[in-house]
Amino acid sequence: MSEISRNGNGGGGQTGRIGIGLELDAIHMKILEVLRENGRISIAALAERVGISRANAYTRFEALRADGVIKRFTAEIDHGRTGLGITALIFVTVRQQMWKQFRAELARMPEVEYCAITTGQHDAMIQVRVADVAEVHTMVTDRLANIPAVKATETVFILDEVLHRPYVLPSDRRPARPARRAGQDGGGEVPLGKMRFVGAAEGRGALQKD
Repeated sequence: MSEISRNGNGGGGQTGRIGIGLELDAIHMKILEVLRENGRISIAALAERVGISRANAYTRFEALRADGVIKRFTAEIDHGRTGLGITALIFVTVRQQMWKQFRAELARMPEVEYCAITTGQHDAMIQVRVADVAEVHTMVTDRLANIPAVKATETVFILDEVLHRPYVLPSDRRPARPARRAGQDGGGEVPLGKMRFVGAAEGRGALQKD
């Protein structure tokens, strides 16, 4: 986002506090939609796309940054072209009294792209990107298996990444259709899906703390 970033200190004023307590409206959401398509768009082009003045677009953009709605700008790359064509999900069961150790060891693994605490059978999900299957095997059997905090692992290889959005917005959602009642449209009773959430075990919250 080179052009907008260069304008970030324009005008000589401090912009760090203008977004404190910002309440997002439809125009803010439209700005976020445009930035999702092109994070390097200029302020002038952004204003034209959203339908507001350049000054308004600049002020709103800086407010989104100052308030932390926009955290940072980055590049999306082709991992295959960079030599990291294998992606795997590793589900980890953690010994509940050893979360701090698990977090510390995870921070020393540069191939880990993402980690999330989860509900269900396992405690955490790690996404890794490596050059080949052998690297995944080494990571699981030699590195993770030797961490005392790790009780068990389960590995799943990703065959194809069908959809990956930079982020989603409330405006992306379509109104949900109401569930049909039994007998409607002559279709008889319609079974409803059920979900069961398993509460996070005590100690998982430590993974979220610095």
